[in-house]
Amino acid sequence: MPEPAPIHEHALSNLRYIREAMERASAFTSIPGWGGVIVGITAVAAAVVGHFAPTWRVWLLTWLTEAIVAAIIAGITMLRKGKRANVSFTGGPARRFFVSYFAPVVAGAVLTLLLTRIGAFTALPATWLLLYGASFVSSGAYSIRVVPVMGVCFMLLGIVACFVPFVAGNALLGVGFGGLHIIFGFIIARSYGG
Repeated sequence: MPEPAPIHEHALSNLRYIREAMERASAFTSIPGWGGVIVGITAVAAAVVGHFAPTWRVWLLTWLTEAIVAAIIAGITMLRKGKRANVSFTGGPARRFFVSYFAPVVAGAVLTLLLTRIGAFTALPATWLLLYGASFVSSGAYSIRVVPVMGVCFMLLGIVACFVPFVAGNALLGVGFGGLHIIFGFIIARSYGG
């Protein structure tokens, strides 16, 4: 008959189980509210510039530049908020958040290449709004409650963008990436610490 395991092994096993359970249950809370407000302001500017763009190419470059600017703003403000709150970006909640966030974003980037190559620019506003919304709906399962609500709002705008002329689609990009980021940015900043 084998000897029973020493009690310290049982204690370590129990502590490991508790730590992993708490990690699975915790939410990624470093979504930057004030960063979202700034991203919203830059997106409103992109919508205005896009409205007056003389060609599809200029319009597309305007929005792609906005995406890069927004990613930089979001990254910097997320790191700052995470550092203030001592949140790990390598722990389970953060990993699950980022995997579920980036999957639809990567799909959106690939579809942007495809739709641009075939000249289907009018499909881009709906594609971007729907997939960006999907990224927040899916990643919101690992974050604060307001995140999936914001995602649903983006998806609703994306559905509308499927049925309106291109000019209205560009305006919906401004409403979504601009207005929704500003509104939800303020909510997150006030309710979840910046």
